[in-house]
Amino acid sequence: MAPCRVGELLSSRSRLCRLTFGLILALGQAALAERSAAADFSGGVVRIGIINDQAGPLSDLAGPGSVVAARMAVDDFQRATPGLKAEIVVADHQNKPDIGAQIVRKWFDVDGVDMVADVGNSAVALAIQSIARDKNRIVIYSAVGTTDIGGKQCSRTGLMWLHDNYNLVAGSVRKLVSQGYDSWFFIASDYAFGRNMVEVSQRVLAAAGAKSLGAVFHPLGNADYGSFLLQAQASKAKVVAFANAGEQLVTSMKQWNEFGMNAGPQKAVAELMFLTDVHAMGAETAKGLTTVTAWYWALNEETRAFAQRFYKLHNAMPTAPQAAVYSAVSQYLKAASAAGTDETNAVLEQMRAMPVDDFYARGARLRADNKLVHDFYLVEVKKPSDVKTPWDYYNVVEKIPAEDAFLPLSDSECPLLKTSRN
Repeated sequence: MAPCRVGELLSSRSRLCRLTFGLILALGQAALAERSAAADFSGGVVRIGIINDQAGPLSDLAGPGSVVAARMAVDDFQRATPGLKAEIVVADHQNKPDIGAQIVRKWFDVDGVDMVADVGNSAVALAIQSIARDKNRIVIYSAVGTTDIGGKQCSRTGLMWLHDNYNLVAGSVRKLVSQGYDSWFFIASDYAFGRNMVEVSQRVLAAAGAKSLGAVFHPLGNADYGSFLLQAQASKAKVVAFANAGEQLVTSMKQWNEFGMNAGPQKAVAELMFLTDVHAMGAETAKGLTTVTAWYWALNEETRAFAQRFYKLHNAMPTAPQAAVYSAVSQYLKAASAAGTDETNAVLEQMRAMPVDDFYARGARLRADNKLVHDFYLVEVKKPSDVKTPWDYYNVVEKIPAEDAFLPLSDSECPLLKTSRN
């Protein structure tokens, strides 16, 4: 057939020519639309940075597993929205604030990173928060405990997706005090997270009419906890609370048992414990320990379905921080797609307008201090004989509703609230 001529398109002689021209026009418009959409995203791609401890004492609870979760989120999003390109970049801050700050500054200034997620170390988070504020870039924190991130040092661009130390200690402290555990001693990590957790715990204890009999602080990555445990024992406090996490908590609890303190009168409480901690120390060592968590893989069919997918990629069930990373990255991508740009202010507006409604949290929203408000769970580690399925270590003691889990806004020190009130 001879090539179509423009005049033929206006006649009734060639229906095929008209269809051909229409198809070419539609394809051209689609290509233009795709190029236009790409032009609204810097570099034609949404670039997300995952920074955390990749190989050190906090790596099991987030680390490479958070990268797996982030990539799952990108893959799932791109299957649903193939026109928007997204990629993940990864860095190890080695639990050093200066290294974390240097990496993130370069990401923002040179590498075109639009959003940073996870972090997983309070001291590093505080260093990154100020950079992100100055550069007007979004950071979404998961395993960051210090209440300063959502309090004194809160930022318009810093979002708390998982927890802070108030969420972790308030419910369990009140419950245990009501059961007669009214004297506490703390063994804590000697950096921003541990010191803040002890401070928050002591405030909650005082408000509940209980008392703190002291605290000792150990270096990050410490291997010998003997002297700290003996001080806790000598205090005769009814509760010995561990304000550490990851490898530190695992080693602490193993030595607690080696010292025979598990058979003594004092109750051990893990103020921050992750699924990987229980797995590392073993159910026999961890049995009876209680902790508060924002998420558990075996809560329902939806959480189990995600966990099974994650397990095939990582050979371990997901922790709460890893689930939070998936949720945060997914929500950010949805917001960027809805905004049609990766420009920070436009994406933030969408993130505040859109509820989080996924397997991690149902109907959750960011409140004025940039905390994602969701339920928590008080859990207890099962006896080894009750662990019927690998990694299913927890009994859920009670659900802590969102309205009870968070510090009231009226008590917050977040400067954003003062701005919004004026």
